Amino acid sequence: MGITKNRKAAAGKVDGNKLYSLKDASSLVKTVNCTKFDSSVDLHIRLGVDPKKADQSVRGTVTLPHGTGKTKKVLVLCTPDKDEEAKKAGADFVGLEEYIQKIEGGWTDVDVIVATPSVMPKIGKLGKILGPRNLMPNPKTGTVTNDITAAVADVKAGKVAFKVDKAGIVHASIGRVSFTPEKLAENSQELLNAIIKAKPASAKGTYLKSVFMASTMSPSIGIDAKVLIQ
Repeated sequence: MGITKNRKAAAGKVDGNKLYSLKDASSLVKTVNCTKFDSSVDLHIRLGVDPKKADQSVRGTVTLPHGTGKTKKVLVLCTPDKDEEAKKAGADFVGLEEYIQKIEGGWTDVDVIVATPSVMPKIGKLGKILGPRNLMPNPKTGTVTNDITAAVADVKAGKVAFKVDKAGIVHASIGRVSFTPEKLAENSQELLNAIIKAKPASAKGTYLKSVFMASTMSPSIGIDAKVLIQ
């Protein structure tokens, strides 16, 4: 009952007809959080693209200045000669055949998978499992590389991948409720700048159709997208 009351009270603080500035939304999201734990704060960005068209797929990576507040678990799939480098870089899991088997068995308890180019032919068959979870290594996001040390360091430092889904929306975490409003706003702006830069040349009309910020179980806060395009 308490949560329902809290959610009603929180919803009453958000004007559903208003579009807030990034700064105001970052302050408000902290006051309308209904959970007792340090919730993730996410942005949901609806884009004016047709994701079914290959030339309108929007994806990329961005390093958030203040990280996401979550230490990401990294799996490195590589040949044995790279094992030591991957472990030193801070990878949580390192190997190849045993992890291919584990993933085929349904194991996906990681946040990011980095692979060396030489092993990609072996893990191509995992696409059906990893693709829908946004875990498939990809050269565009820097997760297929021979420079394992840099790739793992980037992920641990707050580098996040974003990708438009079938509905034309990008969902991405930009921090935790415990972050200051300034850090949430700066992380949000950095993500939005990267998405604006990734605008496909063939996309017509309004690109940032709507932007919402929300923490886990909190009401969504609409953001004025017009002022975001710097």
